[in-house]
Amino acid sequence: YPSGNLAIIVVRDKNHLICIVQEDKTINAETRAIFKSDGRNTCYYPNGALWINMNIQGGLYLDQAGNRVRRWMWPNSIISSGAHVPLRPIFVSLNQHVGVRILGQDKINISFLAMGQQAKFNVGTKVQVNDVSRLPPLAQLSEDELLLLAFRVRILQLFDRLRGCLSFPSNEQWDKIKPPAYLITQTLKILQLCMTSDISEELRSSVIAIINA
Repeated sequence: YPSGNLAIIVVRDKNHLICIVQEDKTINAETRAIFKSDGRNTCYYPNGALWINMNIQGGLYLDQAGNRVRRWMWPNSIISSGAHVPLRPIFVSLNQHVGVRILGQDKINISFLAMGQQAKFNVGTKVQVNDVSRLPPLAQLSEDELLLLAFRVRILQLFDRLRGCLSFPSNEQWDKIKPPAYLITQTLKILQLCMTSDISEELRSSVIAIINA
């Protein structure tokens, strides 16, 4: 970094190379991203929360609250990709100097820009396996987490309804009041998670019933 702090480190661990991106700190610098030549890669938000997680099967993109934003499968995965959305190009800025661009399993680039000069590192790798039992699982929301998200949205819906009742005492106006945009977005996100997560039909029906009650 322009400060003199080490930004990117590449080390060897037995048969693998590991690329580590650190934050711009002199002491106790936190890790912002780790890229391994065996196909396992992870990026973190500034607060330490998991941002992007990739392995030889595919990848997972989360928001800062831990909600799944996107999940994809690599084209060469032995798992059928019919039920999963393929990768769309992703670009994230780890900080003002370091960015990560994900275009494919073997096209993952780190760009470092400082003082008018730029350096690029390709940390992608093409890894395939022939044994499904060796595939590491992608992180996903548990059944309890899905239920908690559904109940949270439902509570927000009830609070919004209560505010509407206080603002418009006449019940003739209630049906004309639309929920705020953020609440619509969160509701749609929960419904999308229900459709794409590997959960039972009973749980899926319960979650949908909660938010549509």
